[in-house]
Amino acid sequence: MAIKDSELILNPDGSVYHLNLKPENISDTIIFVGDQDRVEKITAHFDSIEFSTQKREFKTQTGYYQDKRLTVISTGIGPDNIDIVLNELDALVNINLETRELKTELTSLNIIRIGTSGSLQNDIPVDAFLISTHALDINGMLHFYQIEGISNPEIEDEFIKHTDWDKNKARPIIINNSKYLEKYFEGDEIHKGMTGTAGGFYGPQGRVLRLPLQDPDLNTKLDNFSYKDYRITNFEMETSVIYGLSKLLGHEALSLNAIIANRANGDFSKDPKKVVDKLILYALERIVNI
Repeated sequence: MAIKDSELILNPDGSVYHLNLKPENISDTIIFVGDQDRVEKITAHFDSIEFSTQKREFKTQTGYYQDKRLTVISTGIGPDNIDIVLNELDALVNINLETRELKTELTSLNIIRIGTSGSLQNDIPVDAFLISTHALDINGMLHFYQIEGISNPEIEDEFIKHTDWDKNKARPIIINNSKYLEKYFEGDEIHKGMTGTAGGFYGPQGRVLRLPLQDPDLNTKLDNFSYKDYRITNFEMETSVIYGLSKLLGHEALSLNAIIANRANGDFSKDPKKVVDKLILYALERIVNI
């Protein structure tokens, strides 16, 4: 059955609506960054660039790093943007855009996020790198999909009990990363942990300017949550939706975090751009082996 025009919106040139991309414009290995200016920080290391476009905050460049064809896309900030980017990328590889029908043979993309994050633990300092082994979704985006089978109810129940989670908020969801991708980026110099994903930067991450919080102790509860080998190491705004939608759609996903702030002790990196640049090189040196 063909997907209606209102559900899969295409531009006059046949590209997907928000990303302005056609299937031939992307690789099967895609790097996500939040900041559109970070796209060229990565592709500056490429040997060649074959395609470039931008619409709104979604900037895309595809080219070659050594012999590896890669695509870099800026997603902007937050779970809502990830919902757009991942659904449209999946449409590019798994829907025939001319007939608007699902393909019988599906393609699995490799998606690697290179982003910044704040540590919640004293022992994970600023300027460190961290692999998100799991993502804790506390923003509610994934509840709009059928998520049975991708979550970890046992850990979620313990987190809900530990935090006395408000029933007016969406139920927290915990999603695993891609173990297939993780093995390519492991190293003695990189930390691992569960990454919390909030739906906003201020209240949802416990920051107070003028508005009081529903639970002013939530960050402390996140800091000291411990169940078996699980603890929450850092906080950002995209990873859980990348992991969740990738699981549902059949893609592999991994989040690499440059720790530029430590919320536990109040530190902030003296040179956050340098930290991100080092993480980019760390990722590129390993991504060629996938």
